[in-house]
Amino acid sequence: MPSRPTKLIPPTFSRTPSLDAEAVELSVAIELPEGVEAIGLAVAPAADGAGDDIPAALGLDRAALTRAGFTGEIGQTLVIPSQDAPTYIAVGVGDPEKRTPAALRDIAAAFARAASSFASIGLDVARSFDLDPASAGQLVVEGALLARYRYTELKRETKRTPLVALHLVAGAEDLPETATGAHRGEVLARSANLARDLANTPPGHLTATDLADVAETLGAANGLDVEVFDKDALIELGLGGLLGVNAGSVEEPRLIKLRYTPKDDDGSPIEAAGHLALVGKGIMYDSGGISLKPSDPSHAAMKMDMAGAGAILSAMTALEELHCTSSVTAFLMCTDNMPSGSATMLGDVLTFRNGTTVEIKNTDAEGRLVLADGLSLAVEEEPDAIVDIATLTGAAIMALGTKTAAVHGTDQGIVDQTLASSKATDEQLWQLPLERSYRKQLDSDVADLANIGGRFAGSTLAALFLAEFVGDIPWAHLDIAGTMLVESDESWRSKGATGYGTRLLVDLALNFRA
Repeated sequence: MPSRPTKLIPPTFSRTPSLDAEAVELSVAIELPEGVEAIGLAVAPAADGAGDDIPAALGLDRAALTRAGFTGEIGQTLVIPSQDAPTYIAVGVGDPEKRTPAALRDIAAAFARAASSFASIGLDVARSFDLDPASAGQLVVEGALLARYRYTELKRETKRTPLVALHLVAGAEDLPETATGAHRGEVLARSANLARDLANTPPGHLTATDLADVAETLGAANGLDVEVFDKDALIELGLGGLLGVNAGSVEEPRLIKLRYTPKDDDGSPIEAAGHLALVGKGIMYDSGGISLKPSDPSHAAMKMDMAGAGAILSAMTALEELHCTSSVTAFLMCTDNMPSGSATMLGDVLTFRNGTTVEIKNTDAEGRLVLADGLSLAVEEEPDAIVDIATLTGAAIMALGTKTAAVHGTDQGIVDQTLASSKATDEQLWQLPLERSYRKQLDSDVADLANIGGRFAGSTLAALFLAEFVGDIPWAHLDIAGTMLVESDESWRSKGATGYGTRLLVDLALNFRA
């Protein structure tokens, strides 16, 4: 079978161990340094009966701001032109009761977008929020760095101004904690932006074998043990689901196994607080297979069908630097799903790692097939809990739209931990039921299971299929199909792949308890 043409891997994936080819200088001080090109200053809405507290550096009073349409609501910005540097930007912080952690992240993102033509920017808004200094520093840096992200690796020319320096203002007594939080925010944003890079990369530039190479490079730089299994090894392992999806492709599949072990400062392993297993769908491109997708914009976005695996890989790169105390084992199930004379056909029966046989009634329901093998492998590790993440069903999009992902699970404890991490990261998640009475829709006349059920509750049916492969181990399933991309800039979400799930999984691992 002929191979595809030689690929050009974008320079994104040749980055230094810091993962950041465009390192951003971060500083926290009681005042901004010389040379800052744009400065964001907090402005609240006018308060009845209270004095107006407009920063004098803006050079405008309340009446002038109002005439310009600026009221001080959360996320509003007003760039005030200046003949000399710096340029000042009024940043709305809203009324006190609206100043939530998520709002601070959004405000920092709004400022960073308003200052998109400046390379060195400074922001003094966090002191308007009643938050601990570390959290404030983290949220501001996350919002700014996520908002300034752009995927430009394949453009010969770009008008994008790279962000070179980000400076924060904090009170003297808060400087150490704010700096600690700022560093954490940098690590989290950097990981999420890596996940965006992976998902935004065209499928001809990032195959399953390419992703395995990327994982080995990143793993070596970030304290991870990495094992890569080629097609012959997958046959030995009996991964019939992954091999069945790959059957129509000229590109080989890969299983990428990552392991993070918590260590002391001297590098010696320490007793882990728990053992979390992660399983990611890594469909590098999804044509639908024999059940071919229609040629429409959603089909063109199927380069992002590996966003779950990308989120896990990117999250794993943050664990050592953030001193995660739980051990984490990850399985990335990677292949494309293509139609050809060798492709899996409707009516075929595949045999999975755990011996389960599955009748294929739709080859476009392929994500659950590769995840089933991954879940079977994860069970063999005997972890305290398993979480999988996948761009799995259109039904999740229809139910929850594009801002909120679905979570199903067999154990409320691990589901609650994912929901807590969702709240902390503002990566929205909503629990849908694992309605067991629907399970009979997955019965097959010729095999243990069919890979699809009826017309309704598609996200639940997919979760019920996956639940067959987790045994008694606490398990949660994140269906992120709706949240994998945005069509335009929105808050901290930059146009294109969102990197959804990366920061959520990092937070989950950092706070995981068996």
